[in-house]
Amino acid sequence: MSAGYRFRQALARHQPLPIVGTVNAYSAMLAERAGHDAIYLSGGGVANASFGLPDLGVTTLNDVAEDARRITAACELPLLVDIDTGFGGAFSIARCIAEMERAGVAAVHIEDQVPQKRCGHRPNKEIVSSEEMVDRIKACVDARKDDGFFIMARTDAFAQEGLQAALDRAAACVEAGADGIFAEAVHTLDDYRAFTKALNVPVLANITEFGQTPLFNQRELAEVGVAMVLYPLSAFRAMSQAALAVYQSIVDNGDQKAVVERMQTREELYDVLGYHDYEAKLDALFNAKK
Repeated sequence: MSAGYRFRQALARHQPLPIVGTVNAYSAMLAERAGHDAIYLSGGGVANASFGLPDLGVTTLNDVAEDARRITAACELPLLVDIDTGFGGAFSIARCIAEMERAGVAAVHIEDQVPQKRCGHRPNKEIVSSEEMVDRIKACVDARKDDGFFIMARTDAFAQEGLQAALDRAAACVEAGADGIFAEAVHTLDDYRAFTKALNVPVLANITEFGQTPLFNQRELAEVGVAMVLYPLSAFRAMSQAALAVYQSIVDNGDQKAVVERMQTREELYDVLGYHDYEAKLDALFNAKK
């Protein structure tokens, strides 16, 4: 069964489906260990964690595809990937979809910002026309080889043009073949209810910290019909704060003793990685040569 169909199965099992951000392969393994059924690679996460850059459309298709390949090689959970604006025109979008399918990705979302995009929760975003966004969705759908591969349209129109314009744009994307809608920077549960009532496809709520959307609980979102709840960089933010605390403690104290209790132990790391199974295989191989 393809990754796309496994994503659709996870979506059918959950009301709503939590999708957690994983900035690298090991994070994905930890999400799987915790019991999640779907994971996410953020474009902002690729820029921030892999390149030390802001989320301003600086990274490329190859950058995102490489991080996606590393995650899908290490983890069986279906992976949703942020492909920003598609990395170019129709042919570039088609190539992007092909690369994502080859990388074992389950789903993507493509947005309606201009190519020089900004984080969805920042001011002064600019969006393309509804017609251009529809063309982006059509290019995705036309390029798809696996029918299970899930194509989601993200709209940033809510912040720029209001609820009705965002609903109209989302409906046009669904008509063009989008399997789901990502309504970005929405403010209230009533706004989400408006999306889910107007559309006949699953709707995603982006519950990112320190942004425009309150941190609604999954139960609240389920009550208004939201099908997917995204936590794009929650773990990355926690990891970064913990790392900074460790680095600072070493500077301040001359050792790491004050922060050892915050750390994952060596045995816990080995357990996640299956280290001892690898070691046993090595022993068996070397013993066989004797």
